[in-house]
Amino acid sequence: MMVQNSSTFKAFRIEEIDGNYQGSIKEMEFSTLNNNEVLVKVHYSSLNYKDALSASGNKGVTRNYPHTPGIDAVGTIVKSNSDLFTIGEKAIVTSYDLGMNTDGGFAEYIQVPSEWVVKLPEKMTMQEAMIYGTAGLTAGMSVLRLTELMKPEDGKIVVSGATGGVGALSVSILSKLGYSVVAITGKETERDYLINLGAEEVLLRSEVENFVKKPLLKPLFAGAIDTVGGIILENIIKSIDSMGVVTCCGNVASPELDLTVFPFILRGVTLIGIDSQNYPMKYRKIVWNKLAQEWKPKQLDYTCNEIKLEDVTLKIELMLKGKLKGRTVLNLTE
Repeated sequence: MMVQNSSTFKAFRIEEIDGNYQGSIKEMEFSTLNNNEVLVKVHYSSLNYKDALSASGNKGVTRNYPHTPGIDAVGTIVKSNSDLFTIGEKAIVTSYDLGMNTDGGFAEYIQVPSEWVVKLPEKMTMQEAMIYGTAGLTAGMSVLRLTELMKPEDGKIVVSGATGGVGALSVSILSKLGYSVVAITGKETERDYLINLGAEEVLLRSEVENFVKKPLLKPLFAGAIDTVGGIILENIIKSIDSMGVVTCCGNVASPELDLTVFPFILRGVTLIGIDSQNYPMKYRKIVWNKLAQEWKPKQLDYTCNEIKLEDVTLKIELMLKGKLKGRTVLNLTE
């Protein structure tokens, strides 16, 4: 099978020029495929906040430039030096080092270790895989761990950062599974959006931030999926009922926690960390297959916005200004 029609392919490259970081579409040459690597023709990628940071020269995300962002990608394997995959298989690649210090999905091709690759489930389209992306995988991991210990009849599940990628998908999935979901958001104008996703109640972030400062609070929730950290996570943990479960996966509010041990030793609360970047492959496969079938929200494409490679710069600018809503999916097939 022919890998490509020419010796080059298009990629959205970030270059450092006189201390400024600029993105443009460049022609890239193919590299030699190493042992246990695969070459994937990318059909879709998606825009994440980490991609916007990489495109802005954030050295905490990407150390060296020029660089191709894109922490998510899905496509077809066109060359394989691995026993795990064969030519023609459809593949998802998310997280690990993709798009950070390894050239990512904002390109017509990616070259990655086969250990990073998950086969696209039969009942999932490539576009759906990128509507999910790392955000969907993280939401799925959070739901998986929560539902191992909590049932719908146990009580209300609160989700913080509910209009974000992880939060919105968590609300949708939990609602589909029959859980009573309380959504926390800082955007009062998004109440109807969250109700349409499946939330039964909506709390404003300011309400939760201003809970009384005590080591333990009145039990309000049976469990929680937290995506923001900081005082929101603190007050959620303090408000969890006996034997409740909280998952945490983000620190956009703060990485700091000011807590006593009382929620854990007096109520038996369990706090579970979610690491989507290096999550074990056996669990990734479980989550992706559930996302393809029984967990797939009816509203999955509710806020999907599809763009082309030429549109990436504008969308990154909007994302950094907090003006981008929903999931932005990059179509590389046209």
